[in-house]
Amino acid sequence: MTGVPPARPKPAIVILSASASALAARIADAIDGEVHGASSRTANVSTSFDNAGDHLRSLFSDGTPIVAVMASGALIRILAPRLADKLTEPPVLCVAEDGSSIVPLLGGHHGANDLARRIAAVTEGHAAITTAGDLALGLALDAPPPGYVLENLADAKRVMADLLAGSAARIEGDAPWLSGSPITLSHEAEIGLTLSQDARAPRPSELLYRPRTLVLGIGSERGAPGNEAIELAQTALRTAGVSPLCLAAVASVDLKADEAAVHAVAAHFGVAARFFAAHDLEAERDRLVNPSEIVFAEIGCHGVAEGAALAGVGRDGRLILPKIKSKRVTAALGQAPTPLDPGAIGRARGTLFVVGIGPGQAAWRSPEVSAMIAASTDLVGYSLYLDILGPLADGKARHDFDLGAEELRVRRAMELAGEGRTVALVCSGDAGIYAMATLVFELLDRGDLPDGARRIEIQCSPGISALQAASARAGAPLGHDFCTISLSDLLTPWEDIERRVKAAAEGDFVIAFYNPVSRKRRTQLAHARDELLRHRPADTPVILGVNLGRPTETLRIVTLAELEVDDVDMLTVVLVGSSNSRVVKTGDGRDWVYTPRGYARKHGTGIGT
Repeated sequence: MTGVPPARPKPAIVILSASASALAARIADAIDGEVHGASSRTANVSTSFDNAGDHLRSLFSDGTPIVAVMASGALIRILAPRLADKLTEPPVLCVAEDGSSIVPLLGGHHGANDLARRIAAVTEGHAAITTAGDLALGLALDAPPPGYVLENLADAKRVMADLLAGSAARIEGDAPWLSGSPITLSHEAEIGLTLSQDARAPRPSELLYRPRTLVLGIGSERGAPGNEAIELAQTALRTAGVSPLCLAAVASVDLKADEAAVHAVAAHFGVAARFFAAHDLEAERDRLVNPSEIVFAEIGCHGVAEGAALAGVGRDGRLILPKIKSKRVTAALGQAPTPLDPGAIGRARGTLFVVGIGPGQAAWRSPEVSAMIAASTDLVGYSLYLDILGPLADGKARHDFDLGAEELRVRRAMELAGEGRTVALVCSGDAGIYAMATLVFELLDRGDLPDGARRIEIQCSPGISALQAASARAGAPLGHDFCTISLSDLLTPWEDIERRVKAAAEGDFVIAFYNPVSRKRRTQLAHARDELLRHRPADTPVILGVNLGRPTETLRIVTLAELEVDDVDMLTVVLVGSSNSRVVKTGDGRDWVYTPRGYARKHGTGIGT
């Protein structure tokens, strides 16, 4: 992904039984987490799972912080095969079901200890902190607070061991989080705890902390090469004599929100790309070193690189490197007096996640879709689809639309993303199959969108479609060539639909009919049935699936000759087998439908011939 999903997923509060639900909900509220529950024993959770071990290992591998309400021994045995690099492992905590004990098992210095204290404050339990640095020094030197980064993390363990053994340290630079620490201080100490933006390597026995106080302003011609922009950015940092680790963000004008060169620079340094309106950059006119009337005439501000650098560091900041140029890119560097919050600098490009949530149940929603929805600030969709999300929609701005307002729905989602928000456009099934993904690109193609909405990042994620759900419930009717046809003539002329039905019938495809009927449309399905009867046997199996994956799910198998329009409604997906599709009965008396691919002929068994 190249968008702006959160740096770390929300903590997963994992429960195995309904008795832990109330505690999990309190913890989730306290740490902005999501409750994950065993599907057989919990309800109303953000994510359900069938196998606890598989789910926990998957969360761990994905870097999701884990708060498991279960026995610590069981959790340790589950995760043990995945333990490798302590620097990349997410926080893992175990919580007693009564909330009395909260034990950080992994990632103590990387958030677990802090989570334990926050959870203990809610449950009135005991945070069992065991890491030596936290206990003896009152802080973790390898985990500085937000706004600072430790350059030589690999040296932290040795330095902390020396300090725990009684060695003194000297502090160089303004490191406010070290004040009040019981570390013995001495100007003559060998160990140095240094805060500096100077471009130099750490000295022996020194921990070198970098304050994120710099903003790199970038201007570029449309389509400028990313490598050219990166090279100029590196030159800017070398010229200013500062460490790249001090960068808080890369900034530019919002007209460049979709400029690949700007995002290439941000990705190279691992920081956010942020954008300002031209009038915000023009507000820095009095502080520019190299104002340009040409740039002003073109976009409404006298400088992009310098203006963005200054706007990013605020009025208390300053320009430490005026604009420098390459062939097609400009760069400038601003410095704030204190570390910056990247999220407070301008706005993000804006991301639109176009997601399919499947037929409805959480177990059929992909982890990627769930992650995208969790990362979103805004949810846009038909009200029923947003309701189906349950707790996953909590805390999000909802933008509900009725059926029939598809273009208004998509346009609103794109406009919200154009304001710099992270938006999920929520569809049932798969967003690219008779759903809203097509309309997103059609609106882009038309070009009648606000400028910001045309510069957003778009990511589409697949979902389980109705035809897949019906096929899985019935067996394997889609095991050979198939097609889908919508019988709705609201958007497609009936003559075109007739031609497609005839062609599919002649081609002997398995066919999935979407929108088979409505209150007013009662003839189209009958026409399709009659056309198919001209080309395939009357006993061809037909699958009628309604609300698949939901509590009111129904599935029927009838023959093509028995198919009646009155047996179908707007919520039904109709799968019609090919002339080769067959029904097989299992020992429990259930009928299954499958379409052979020709394995019998290949192996000479004679089945299906």
